[in-house]
Amino acid sequence: MAVTVTDILNQWDQIGVFSYVIPFLLMFAVIFAILQKTKILTGSDQENKGLLAIISISISLLALQFDLVPAFFGIIFPHFGVGLSIFLVLLILLGFFYDGSGDKGLHGLRWIGILTGIGVVLWTLASWDDWIGYGGFSFWFQDYFWSLVILGGLIGIIYWAIGGSKGKPHKPSAAGAKE
Repeated sequence: MAVTVTDILNQWDQIGVFSYVIPFLLMFAVIFAILQKTKILTGSDQENKGLLAIISISISLLALQFDLVPAFFGIIFPHFGVGLSIFLVLLILLGFFYDGSGDKGLHGLRWIGILTGIGVVLWTLASWDDWIGYGGFSFWFQDYFWSLVILGGLIGIIYWAIGGSKGKPHKPSAAGAKE
């Protein structure tokens, strides 16, 4: 009897590898790395990896106590895969027109990545109705869509205004230098 990859993945799913083991490992690694990098609990002189591991394990297990995290991970990572595929296709299409000179293509690529990421997050939240508890994100998003568009536009204008003034040093006037 041949065992296929599908059979193995289905067995892993049945015993909870995708619902509990992998989310636990992911959360543990991220929490441990953040605690170790910031040195917020161990101070700047010494590193106590045992303490950081205990805290990381505790937080990861507490997060998995209810099915909220596995349900969210089960929604966001497939959407992330689709978003990554879209970004890859856009990157390939951009490669047809980008000649490699200048920074404008990279700046456009950055915005494509940001918009793809925002799209993945919005798509995930719209699919995950449990996050608010009274009807989900899709109703909230419908109510506040234009407010979010206006807020995004204002943030964009502020970013453009701040970025537009960057790199222009202030030169004192000649009259001010003589005084």
